[in-house]
Amino acid sequence: MATTLERADPGRVEPALDELWFTRCPVPTATGIAYKLGWLTDAFAPQGVTVRTLQESGPELGRHHYDHSLPSLIREGGNMLAIAARAQGADTRLVGLTWIEESQLILTRPDTGIRSAADLAGRRLALPGWTANPIPAHVRGTSIARGMSLAGYKGALASAGLTLDDVTLVETPDRLRNIGGSGRDLGGADRDGARSGVGRLWPVAALVGGEVDAIYVKGAAALDQASENGLVVAVDLDALPDRRFRVNNGTPRPITVHRSLIDDHFDHLACFLAVTLRAADWIAADSDRLREILRYETDGSTAAVDQAYAKLHEGLHPTLDDERLALFARQKNFLFTHGFLDADFPLADWIDPRPLYAARRLAADLTLSPPTLA
Repeated sequence: MATTLERADPGRVEPALDELWFTRCPVPTATGIAYKLGWLTDAFAPQGVTVRTLQESGPELGRHHYDHSLPSLIREGGNMLAIAARAQGADTRLVGLTWIEESQLILTRPDTGIRSAADLAGRRLALPGWTANPIPAHVRGTSIARGMSLAGYKGALASAGLTLDDVTLVETPDRLRNIGGSGRDLGGADRDGARSGVGRLWPVAALVGGEVDAIYVKGAAALDQASENGLVVAVDLDALPDRRFRVNNGTPRPITVHRSLIDDHFDHLACFLAVTLRAADWIAADSDRLREILRYETDGSTAAVDQAYAKLHEGLHPTLDDERLALFARQKNFLFTHGFLDADFPLADWIDPRPLYAARRLAADLTLSPPTLA
C-alpha cells in the first residue's frame, strides 16, 4: 500500500504507532462495517498496528467516546457528543461527514388520531430529562435522548409550519445510564445489554401509559419497541423531502479525530479512512449482504434493520461538501440555542479536509480480501 499522500507535513517522520483506536455509536457506519469485514485489521497488520474499538474494550476507556482525549482515536458517531466535546475545548478536528437515514419517527397510540405533523398541534410530546452523569461537565452533551427528541419535534413541526410553541413538552425521566462516565452504554463492551441502554432510551412507557400523546424515536431497536407496544407512526421524518427537517444527532454524522493524530500519524489516518471508503463502495454495490453486520451494529431485529436502513448505501461515504456542512452548522446552532453546549465556536476552524482528500487518492490502490461475513 505504498502511496504518496498529501501529508500535513511531507518532511515530517511519523512517530511509531502501536495501537489505533476507533469508536462508533450503535448505528451503521462504514467504519464498523470495515472492521467487521476484517479489512481494518488486515490493512494495519503489516504496519505492526493493532486496530482496537472502544466498543470491545473495558469500561475504563469508554469515556473517550465522549471526551476524545485518547490521541489515537478515530470517532464516527453522533454529533452531539462530538460538538459538545469541541465546545468544551477538546483539541479535535472534523475530517468527514456522513448522512445515514435511520428511521426517525414520531410515534403515537392508535387512539390519539395523530397521523401527520399538523396533527401534533396542541398535543403533549415527551421530552426526556437531562442525563445523570458522574462528570458534571458532561451532562448537557450526553443528554442524547433529550437533544434528539427536541430536534426531531422541531423538524416535524417545521414541516407543517409549526414551532415548539405549538405543542406542550412533558418532561420524562432519562433512561440512558452513565453516558461518558464508565462508558457502559455508548463506549463500553456491553453489547448484550444495549437494548436496555441505547436501544431502550425512548420514553415508550410514557406514551403507552397515556402521559403523553407522541414521542420521538430513532433506529432499528426503536422500531422493535413500537411493534412490541402496538404503537403507530404519526410522522416519518425520513419521508420528508427537505433534509433540513431531518437534521439531528446522526444526520449529519461526523468523523472526528484528535489533532495530534493528524500531526503525528497522518498516513495511518488516511489509510484508515481509505479502508472505510472502500467499505462504503462495497455496501453501495452489494447492500443486500449487510443484514448480519447491521443487526450487530444496531441491536435491532432483521425486520427492523431492513426497514430502518433501506437507504443505507446512499450516505455512508464521508464528504465535506457544502450541503452537509451547512446542515451540520444548523445542528451546532440548534444545540447551542437549546442549552446543550457550554460555548459556541466557529465551525470553519474545526474542519481539516486533508486526511479525506488523501484517503480518496489512496483508496483506489488498496488491496483488500474478498468480503466475507463470518
